[in-house]
Amino acid sequence: NLELDRASCLHRFKDVYTAMGIEQPQYLQNIDIWNLRGKSIPMDKLAPKLIRRAAKKDYVAIIIDPIYKVITGDENSADQMANFCNQFDKVCTELGCAVIYCHHHSKGSQGGKKSMDRASGSGVFARDPDALLDLIELEPTEALMQQEENKAICNACKMYLDSRFAWQDDLSQDDLLSCNAMWNYCENNLDKWQMIALSSMVEKEKAKVRSKTAWRIEGTLREFPKFEPVNLWFDYPVHRLDEIGSLKDLQLEAQDPPWKKGTKSNKKNAATRKADRKKALETALEGSNFGDEPTVSDVADYLGVSVRTARDRINEHGDYVIEDGIVRKKSGGEG
Repeated sequence: NLELDRASCLHRFKDVYTAMGIEQPQYLQNIDIWNLRGKSIPMDKLAPKLIRRAAKKDYVAIIIDPIYKVITGDENSADQMANFCNQFDKVCTELGCAVIYCHHHSKGSQGGKKSMDRASGSGVFARDPDALLDLIELEPTEALMQQEENKAICNACKMYLDSRFAWQDDLSQDDLLSCNAMWNYCENNLDKWQMIALSSMVEKEKAKVRSKTAWRIEGTLREFPKFEPVNLWFDYPVHRLDEIGSLKDLQLEAQDPPWKKGTKSNKKNAATRKADRKKALETALEGSNFGDEPTVSDVADYLGVSVRTARDRINEHGDYVIEDGIVRKKSGGEG
């Protein structure tokens, strides 16, 4: 453990055990933690110490988290990163175990890249491991988050009702999935103080939903076939499988190249300017001649532009026509 302080690391283990509902922590005797925050050294010096420390432990796996704390050389240099990754092979060979290391993404949006191309630095990080698992955050839609809140409300109502009396036979299967139906049933069957307690419970459940984040695991495997992406909700402190497939259709945000970003920005700005000109012209047509049909000169004076510019804006608008110098709204049959 190279990143968390000792107290935080131990607390994380406790929180995960609690979240998983394991009252008596199991297998702790099989987990050893080497806390090195503030004491980390380069990997070429850490590897021999790690081998000596673990030689008689018969470990199945060693996890190094994260490697930026022990990285040696230039992260973008292929030959230097190849030498760095050789240290992991050395640990594997000497101890006869797997080595799992945690690395970070490069900067910017990662949606347009394959999972093996998202690692920061040299492409060695994509080619070196036997199995590469990439965890990337998803952006849930408003509709999806509303759906999750509705489910939370239904679950809160069910838990509260279960603790009070038998009620399941009063509602259909469809009603059990409708937050409105569940809430109406509670209002009709609970007293004022019970509803206050239920409301507090519902707000806590909704807050939990809003604090959740969505993630997807993709991977590249050297010796096995490619697997389908795995979608998860991160409900602190554990990740839970998206078993009903709510996140399946979410698309990763792709990063456009700079020239494309500029084109999009210019198009957006041009559309905004055109809308502003259109609105300004409509205001001028209404106010430049006290409600009567104005001349092009009246419109130009009102807008503070030349007559030619006023003509151009009238033609650009499309809903008005100039007849004998007077600006009139087009009739329904005019194209």
